[in-house]
Amino acid sequence: MKTYNLSWGNHSLVLGKQTRIIGILNVTPDSFSDGGKFFAFDRAVVQGAKLCEDGADILDIGGESTRPFSDPVSTQEEIERVVPVIEKLAARVSIPISIDTTKAEVARRALDAGASIINDVSALRLDSAMAALAAAYGVPVILMHLLGTPKTMQAAPAYDDLIGEIKGFLETAIDRAVKQGISKSKIIIDPGIGFGKSREHNLALIRHIGEFKTLDVPILIGPSRKAFIRNLLKDKTVEDIQADRPEVETGTQAAVAASVLNGAHLVRVHNVANTRITLKIIDAIKKGM
Repeated sequence: MKTYNLSWGNHSLVLGKQTRIIGILNVTPDSFSDGGKFFAFDRAVVQGAKLCEDGADILDIGGESTRPFSDPVSTQEEIERVVPVIEKLAARVSIPISIDTTKAEVARRALDAGASIINDVSALRLDSAMAALAAAYGVPVILMHLLGTPKTMQAAPAYDDLIGEIKGFLETAIDRAVKQGISKSKIIIDPGIGFGKSREHNLALIRHIGEFKTLDVPILIGPSRKAFIRNLLKDKTVEDIQADRPEVETGTQAAVAASVLNGAHLVRVHNVANTRITLKIIDAIKKGM
């Protein structure tokens, strides 16, 4: 696998020699994955520190749920949720902190508080000031494919050419970012598992991750606790399985393993400790291939 050297500020990550883990910290009351378990400030800080101790390479903090059919929150509300947590954790952990937001003002306040990566699920499309902000701060950006918006994305998503359309979207997103002053060496792409995709779409994306390699940037995959895993595991008589159930975690690790074997450089997960174990084996297998 080709390696990428991601260097900025006081941080440096080599992507490709070993799979990197992004630990998810949702500072929201309504996340699909943990139901607001870390919405309280103290709990969020403890969980962030734990993810770091468990082996996360990046800590991704978000204050607005992007679950299917979710409503947006105000800029001020999002800032009040994430900035105090980022300030506290930036003083405690040495790994880079990513701000998961589509709003430039939230990103700016987060970067000033100690974050150093922007994870924008809209690929810089929802806020025209986001690209200029990222360029000015010189931070890496994660550009994700999203069909529609979180409010509409799971309303019968359809594609004529799943991989071709997503790849074309991401190629355009990279070009748009570079034209606005973001170095290509600081761009990571995310095909957007679960964001405007059916179960079959998500499975096909994981099988065909290798087709995104021609875009020549690191690839992030985020399958953790997603609905396609829960749908595959649930009994036909059950409407849904709780996202934090043990069987969903086992399914997540299977999806992580498949994603990495097919070419993912980074994985975004809720359970860093389990993922670290999975990756010790999968990375060893890859090196022997």
